[in-house]
Amino acid sequence: MNAPMNAPMNTIARISEFHAELTAWRRDLHAHPELGFEETRTADLVAQRLEQFGIEVHRGVGRTGVVGVLRNGSAKKAIGLRADMDALPIDETNGFDHRSQHKGRMHACGHDGHTTMLLGAARYLAQTRNFDGTVHFIFQPAEEGLGGAQAMIADGLFRRFPCDVLFGMHNRPKLAVGRFNVRAGPMMAGGAFFDIDVTGVGAHGARPETGVDAVMVGVQIASTLQTIVSRNVRPVDTAVLSITQFHAGDAYNVIPQTARLSGTVRAFSKDVMALVEQNMRRVADGVAASMGASARVDFRVNFAPLVNDPEQAEFAAAICAELVGADKVDRAPALVMASEDFSYMLEQVPGCFINIGNGDAEGGCEVHNPAYDFNDAAIPLGASFFARAVERYLA
Repeated sequence: MNAPMNAPMNTIARISEFHAELTAWRRDLHAHPELGFEETRTADLVAQRLEQFGIEVHRGVGRTGVVGVLRNGSAKKAIGLRADMDALPIDETNGFDHRSQHKGRMHACGHDGHTTMLLGAARYLAQTRNFDGTVHFIFQPAEEGLGGAQAMIADGLFRRFPCDVLFGMHNRPKLAVGRFNVRAGPMMAGGAFFDIDVTGVGAHGARPETGVDAVMVGVQIASTLQTIVSRNVRPVDTAVLSITQFHAGDAYNVIPQTARLSGTVRAFSKDVMALVEQNMRRVADGVAASMGASARVDFRVNFAPLVNDPEQAEFAAAICAELVGADKVDRAPALVMASEDFSYMLEQVPGCFINIGNGDAEGGCEVHNPAYDFNDAAIPLGASFFARAVERYLA
C-alpha cells in the first residue's frame, strides 16, 4: 500500500520525478510525530525545506505554525494553501521501519502526508514559477482539537498574509487513490467537547439513605441527554451527542460525592449546536436538582461547521477532474460527521476543503486507528492538486 509508485492519472511529471524523496520526507515525519503546539522539529524541517526552495519563511505563526510566501510577477491576487502538522496521542501498532519512535504519539490521521504534499507543491512552484501573484503556504499546528487554526488567525494570519481564496485537503481511507471528493456548501460537522460535573453528598456504601448518589444522578443525566437529538433537534437536521467518559468513585464501600460525564457533540450548523448546548444545560440542571444534587456544564465548541464556498468548490472539482477525470470526482459525497478546524479559516476566506483517496485496498483502516498509515502513492496527486490550483487561479 505504501511503496512509491508511478503517479496515477495526469499528475505533474516534474513532481512525480521526486516522488521517492517526498516519500522519504513523509516517513521521517511519521517516525517523529509531535502533538499539537509541540511541533518544533516538524516546523523546523518545514521551514528549512521552504528556505532551501528559495521561499520566504515566517516561523512561530500561531505558536508553532509556519507560513511560506512565494511571489512571482506583478498581479495582486493571492492564494492560500494549508496543511496540518500535528499527531495524535495514540500508541502505534504498526511494525514497519518508519513507525513512530515516540511512545504515545502517532501520525494516525495522515497529517504527515498532508505536510509532505504541500511541501511537494511548494518545491515545484518555486522551481517553475508558472503563475502571476502570491502563494501563501500555511503549515498549521494543533488541528486535533487544540485550536491551531484559531491561534494562527489570532496571530494575524490573514492580515499578515492576505488571501483571496484558500484550499486544503484531507486524505480519505476507503476511497481509492486517484479519486477525489468535493462538496459545495456544508461538508463536515462542527464539533464540541463537554464535561458535566455532578455534585451530590457522599455516604457509606451501606447507608445510601444518608447521601445523594452522584453516580445515579450521572446515570439519569446520561440517559436523558440521549433525548435531545431525538426530541429537540428537527429530524431533517443532523446531530450526534456521544457520552464517551464517566468517572466517579475510588472505593468499593464509598458512595462518591462527585461524578463527571464527558463527551462530544457534532452538528452541521451553529444554530443546532447552540440548541444542543441549551438543552444539555437544561437537562443536567433539572435532573440533578430533582435528585437533590447539582450539576455544572462546561460546553466547548472546538470546531465550526466546515462550509465550502460554492464557486471555489466548483474550481477545486475542475482541478481534480483535470488530474483524474470527471468520473473519478464525486461532487456530492456524503456529509462527514467528523470535524476539521480549517472551518475557521473558511469563515475568514472563501475556499474549499477536499478529500483525496488514501486507498481502498483490503485491510486498510480508518484514521485515528493505531494501525493507520498514510498512503505514499497519493503524494504526487495531492501535490499536483495544490500546484494546479495555483497555476489556474494565478494564471
